[in-house]
Amino acid sequence: MRDLRRVFENVGFKSVTTYIQSGNVLFESDAKNTGELSAAIEAALSVEFARTFSVFVLTDEQLKRVMTNAPPGFGADPVRYRCDVVFVKPPMLAGLILPTIRLNDAVDEVVEGNGVLYCSRLAAKASQSHLLKLNRHPAYSSMTVRNWTTTTQLCRLIGSENKPGKLL
Repeated sequence: MRDLRRVFENVGFKSVTTYIQSGNVLFESDAKNTGELSAAIEAALSVEFARTFSVFVLTDEQLKRVMTNAPPGFGADPVRYRCDVVFVKPPMLAGLILPTIRLNDAVDEVVEGNGVLYCSRLAAKASQSHLLKLNRHPAYSSMTVRNWTTTTQLCRLIGSENKPGKLL
């Protein structure tokens, strides 16, 4: 994460911080175009680590919308349900991916909204969830998944520091 933070600082971003070991980076930038920011970060990471990366950049407003406009009760019962947010990288659209996701109707539920997929599965039957196979989906390279706890914590951190958020 130290190397990741250094790459962001070398690109010129300010107040760069990371959150947990899954590539979450918070930073400040005067640039507003998230597509251009993604491309610049992907290029810098590719040079530094000699491999390609798919980078998801969200503004603080986008992440707050994901949080505040979540389906009613989403994430409210973490003992009963495991909840994740699937962020979808443009030009792909969450609404186009949703009908192509295979679900176990007795375990899984997925709702599209705010440009993301809100996924929940019964914790007691989590091993029977078809959502565990999402990484085999043809559009998976246009997705990144964060559990609800991580998503809410990132929103808190962005709110407290007023930084655009970056999710890898």
